[in-house]
Amino acid sequence: MASKQLLGIALTAVFLFCGGCGQDKEADTQTMVSEESAQPSPAPLSSRDGVIVVMGPGSEPAAGFDPVYGWGAGEHVHEPLLQSTLTVTNPDLSIGYDLATDVEVSEDGLCWTVKIRDDAYFTDGERLTAEDAAFTYNTLRDTSSVNDFTMLERAEAVDEITVKFFMKRPYSIWSYTMAVVGIVPEHAYGPDYGEHPIGSGRYMLKQWDRGQQVIFEANPDYYGEAPLMKKVTVLFMEEDAAYLAVQAGQADLAYTSASYVETPRGEDSGENGQVLGYRLLNFETVDNRGFNLPAIPSGGSSPSGAAVGNNFTSDVSVRRAINLGIDRERMISEVLNGYGSPAYSVCDKMPWYQSAAEVSYQPEEAEKLLDGAGWLMGDDHIRQKDGVRASFTLFYPAGDSVRQALAFHVAEQLGDIGIFVEPQGTDWESAYQQAQAQPLMWGWGAHTPMELYNIYHTEETSGLALYSPYANPKVDACMDQALASSDLEKANELWKKAQWDGETGIVQEGDIPWIWLVNIDHLYWAREGLVVAEQKIHPHGHGWSIVNNVDKWSWKD
Repeated sequence: MASKQLLGIALTAVFLFCGGCGQDKEADTQTMVSEESAQPSPAPLSSRDGVIVVMGPGSEPAAGFDPVYGWGAGEHVHEPLLQSTLTVTNPDLSIGYDLATDVEVSEDGLCWTVKIRDDAYFTDGERLTAEDAAFTYNTLRDTSSVNDFTMLERAEAVDEITVKFFMKRPYSIWSYTMAVVGIVPEHAYGPDYGEHPIGSGRYMLKQWDRGQQVIFEANPDYYGEAPLMKKVTVLFMEEDAAYLAVQAGQADLAYTSASYVETPRGEDSGENGQVLGYRLLNFETVDNRGFNLPAIPSGGSSPSGAAVGNNFTSDVSVRRAINLGIDRERMISEVLNGYGSPAYSVCDKMPWYQSAAEVSYQPEEAEKLLDGAGWLMGDDHIRQKDGVRASFTLFYPAGDSVRQALAFHVAEQLGDIGIFVEPQGTDWESAYQQAQAQPLMWGWGAHTPMELYNIYHTEETSGLALYSPYANPKVDACMDQALASSDLEKANELWKKAQWDGETGIVQEGDIPWIWLVNIDHLYWAREGLVVAEQKIHPHGHGWSIVNNVDKWSWKD
């Protein structure tokens, strides 16, 4: 394993890192071990009411712990911990209440009325009121560059415990938005709020050493159930360093990936797995990987001059054949070491998932579709039709080893049915434009159906979807109806209908403009004795979601 070859060099870096984080007295007293004597500590480094968690460097919020700039509600959605939210998502992704005590929406969907509790206080002692909620949302509407609040006309405090949201257009999934937006104090909000946040949530920010660690301590005045974990230390490390920190016993829980796990899922890994004193946890996700297939012929261009369209993937028979020609279970076994599940849509396992998206591996049927559409096998075992070669470039982010492996797997499998795929690494600055004409390996997955809308709904300016050229007026109409619904359950049925209504949609029997491959399990090394509370299905992003309920974690004797 490549990561093990780095042990001699990187272990020293781990120890230097952990020592450099030691402004905290408890961390200062930890004994560092040498490479030769590295053995996991039999007991947690943190106290019995604390935990040390390792996340990737990308999890550290660049703009600090400010909801206005993406904390909690950015690309990788999670609960903000330091701030309270109006609503929450339950383990089954139904909507529950945090600050809210009652939520009502008008029949036309243009006004949401939220009653809030009167016993929530910010950590500076000031009471949280509806004025703070209104201020937060109006600030997000006016200044957020991370989240879309164009649907909000204004938020208005009616009295100390009632806030109204007036919408420019109906937005049935507003409850999901309220579940990730932390409420900030109007009286104490300013340019440096991200570095010195004041909230009313379960935890307070005790210390933040940029590029190294953040330390949270339980809020003694929290209105809810007191956190079991009184102190949460989060270290930011690259994956190799995180693995070595576990080997050295310097963390209680650390993220990892299948490439660091020697034993495939389902096989006997021994008493403690491959790291003494730790066990491997794997959590189900909607963190999917898949690639777009430009659904219009080439010849167009974007406002920036990028090529738009593809003469091969614009054939719907080709797209359907590709979907049937992918062996997802083989990918999970060979690329993810068994730690994943097949993906058929961007919203597998969600309440709005359309089961008509599911397909089985049918390479013979895929070949029949290609033959029937006139894509005939050539002497070089590559199909062609009217001088057009059955081929495309499959871009992937150059620094992502999993997406790279998936891209090469796609190339191998589609080669068996006569389609030539050339995997090519790229940077994100170029990727968005390249995806307008060639497939790109993406990562998606969220606790909101807005993900469907963002991927498949057309934009007014171009008449095409944003991330890959595709348009279907009926799909658009169903999504618009879903957003306009005042009933969340009815909206979910409309989201399903947008995916497939029996005649058209985005699944195999419809337009199939995207191919979904796998949902990647989120893997963690957890110290023996650490009890991690029940997890929701994790969304895209292997980071803060794991600690959504860290207040309910505990140590067993």
